[in-house]
Amino acid sequence: MNLRRDVFQAIADPTRRAILLLVSSQSMTAGAIASNFDTARPTVSKHLQILTECELLRQEQNGREIHYHLNPKKMKEIAEFIEPFRKMWDDRFNKLEDIMKNYKPKK
Repeated sequence: MNLRRDVFQAIADPTRRAILLLVSSQSMTAGAIASNFDTARPTVSKHLQILTECELLRQEQNGREIHYHLNPKKMKEIAEFIEPFRKMWDDRFNKLEDIMKNYKPKK
């Protein structure tokens, strides 16, 4: 059975978010990524597979090694989707802050 991966399910996992942070500054091999975790290498490989299927990571073959790169285009798509929600909550918290500044408790 072929499951379609959802990008938000992918980033819901803390290990996968940590992997994205690791490769955000430089490309890394699976072994280099795995060395940052206390889990089995096949577990990290599964996380890499999920992130690659969701197009959050790109693979680049360099000789015998595969380097993983962050896909900034896909990350931008996610950020653009989340932005209206962030703005909505910013507006709500700003309104609440204004109310609290003007709040005078009854004596």
